[in-house]
Amino acid sequence: MIPPGAFFMRWRVRLGYPLAAVVLWFSRPTPQSILLGGMVGLLGLWLRAYAAGYLHKQEVLTVTGPYAFTRNPLYLGSSILALGAAIATRSWISASLLILYFAIFYSMVMRREEKELYARHGAAFEEYARTVPLFFPRLWPAKPAGASAGEFSFAQYNKNHEWQAALGFLLLLAALFLIWRFRPI
Repeated sequence: MIPPGAFFMRWRVRLGYPLAAVVLWFSRPTPQSILLGGMVGLLGLWLRAYAAGYLHKQEVLTVTGPYAFTRNPLYLGSSILALGAAIATRSWISASLLILYFAIFYSMVMRREEKELYARHGAAFEEYARTVPLFFPRLWPAKPAGASAGEFSFAQYNKNHEWQAALGFLLLLAALFLIWRFRPI
């Protein structure tokens, strides 16, 4: 039997595709909603890009940059992206589906990743988790014991394939624009 956290980790992206179709079906975008949602989404993309430039998956415990404010800046950025998409759709049904999907899948994913990080990094992760919140960021950066300076790397951003999030969001906005333009009244 697959543990629930493993299911959510494996299927969160794949199940996002049919969700996107349903979200688009119920959407009622306008140029204004697409513009406003796009601006909110840009904030989420920026945060994801910033976090991806620091993240060395499976190599080290990343505790600097945005990781000094929240243990999950990529998922915080994703939640802002989801909010931007919800605004752009101009649909309560679409917005509710996006929020529900994010809340269910990513809460499970974050908890599963917490267990993996603890297993891999032990006391260092425990100290980090004690000083840095899981999701909602601190106002000032934490400085966990033994944290190296770390810096943003565009090469690391590319290695983490973060450009895919930007491409996906742009495709969503383009689809919403086409829906607005060609949907019969």
